[in-house]
Amino acid sequence: MPEKPTKMDSSTPAPSPEVRYNSVARALHWFLAVLILFNLFTGIFGESFEKIWVSMPAHKATGLMILVLSFARLGWRLTHVPPPYPFDFQPALRRFAGFTHAAFYILMIAVPVTGWIFSSAEKWPLSIYGLFDWPKLPLTKAMPVVDAAHTAHVVLGYGFGALAVLHIGAALFHHFELKDTMLRRML
Repeated sequence: MPEKPTKMDSSTPAPSPEVRYNSVARALHWFLAVLILFNLFTGIFGESFEKIWVSMPAHKATGLMILVLSFARLGWRLTHVPPPYPFDFQPALRRFAGFTHAAFYILMIAVPVTGWIFSSAEKWPLSIYGLFDWPKLPLTKAMPVVDAAHTAHVVLGYGFGALAVLHIGAALFHHFELKDTMLRRML
């Protein structure tokens, strides 16, 4: 059985340094992930525990926070180059990852905006966790855009949930099955 080299020589390839997203990108990613998962849970299951906790005010406030933080994250992403994919990451997977990330950015803005539209037509104020009011859009329930926004919010919300499951599943697949560095880039 051949011996393992004890030190690097010129024939041993140097290990590539582990590349990661910068700390701002990682913080925005994980903070938004928690907020989004909270809102998916309260949006889908909120009525189930309505007698224990009325979650809709927190759902709306969190949605507006997601909107603000998504613009911050998009701005950061547009001004900072992400770490490169591993060299053996297939071109088709690169395109799929790019499509998935673009869909996330679209949904992180579209879902809260549609919620803001139809919530603006309700009689209750929009509040950020009771700390301050959020401005309402000048809309009424009679306007067709309000009904369309509600339908879009529900449909896009379920799509967002499916995309989140896909994203989490892919990250875990990369980490545990492929044993590559994809998940560690965001840790």
